[in-house]
Amino acid sequence: MSQDVSYTAEEIAALLKISKLTVYDLIKKGLLPSYRVGKQMRVDASDLEAYKQRSKTSAAASASAAAALSAPSAASALSPPSSSDLTLSGHISANAAGSAAPAPAGHTSGAAARSVVITGQDMSLDLLAKHMEGQASGSFRPLRSYVGSLDSLISMYRGESDIVSTHLLDGDTGEYNLPYVRRLLVGFPYLVVNLLSRNAGLYVAKGNPRGIRGWADLEQPGLRLVNRERGSGARVLLDEQLRLHGIKPAQLAGYAYEQTNHWSVAAAVASGGADIGVGTERAASIVGGVDFIPLIKERYDLVVMKKDDNQAMIDSLLNILASKPFKQELQALSGYDLSMTGNVLLEN
Repeated sequence: MSQDVSYTAEEIAALLKISKLTVYDLIKKGLLPSYRVGKQMRVDASDLEAYKQRSKTSAAASASAAAALSAPSAASALSPPSSSDLTLSGHISANAAGSAAPAPAGHTSGAAARSVVITGQDMSLDLLAKHMEGQASGSFRPLRSYVGSLDSLISMYRGESDIVSTHLLDGDTGEYNLPYVRRLLVGFPYLVVNLLSRNAGLYVAKGNPRGIRGWADLEQPGLRLVNRERGSGARVLLDEQLRLHGIKPAQLAGYAYEQTNHWSVAAAVASGGADIGVGTERAASIVGGVDFIPLIKERYDLVVMKKDDNQAMIDSLLNILASKPFKQELQALSGYDLSMTGNVLLEN
């Protein structure tokens, strides 16, 4: 493709055979770098091609990791992606709308600020990014990447992210995150620190007309599910519970019906598009129109690589997590348990 060619959102949608809304979502999430010409957003051909190549690479790596989730224990069977899956691609850049696209970790913009890529979808991470940007006289330039837990860890393995969030349940041990981190980041020095804990469970229609009480009730005939995408913590939670309860995914109508965040799952149940979905309590309180059945308290942790050039970033992160202003703002969001916030859970 010529470097001089650029496309509108409508043209991108036609080329990729997706909706224009999906294109705008990719731009908003920073997956497609864009710029504004008058009232129109445009994407350079080179950036479109880079996005396509990243998608192919990510799909291969995610499929490799996700395949392990069907093994007897998702965490114990998980192995790092092969070197052929770990080609670095893309870059982080702020586009005209202020969003960011994937980039090598540690890339700096200007002489002073170091770009720090923070992955994950929870609102608490946006708050963390705000505090990190305000610390140390602008030493850090946080960039947000809105991907799921397993894909976040894979991106860290590739060297594409600096601080990754994860909430992955190992059904056999009942432990969150650490089994996956140990398996995926073999040979790397890292730090795992708690950000918060939160209730996870099932969204059901108001009044719970199907009488859902727990995971075993997913066997009910005719139950319509709205699922999360592969690699997300909610999808791993569901798959682990189905395995532990001897329920086959094929039994669930809608298992292939996917949404990319908790709010969309809750909204699908609220609108009658599904009978049940997996997500967090906070999303149910924001969306409304659904009842929430809490079934597990999940630990939402952060992982960061321990390298000499990361020490200032690690110090900044730990200082923020321990700070009273950050905890007060986080507590104000409601639905979060901060009793372990800032606790170092694993340091290899």
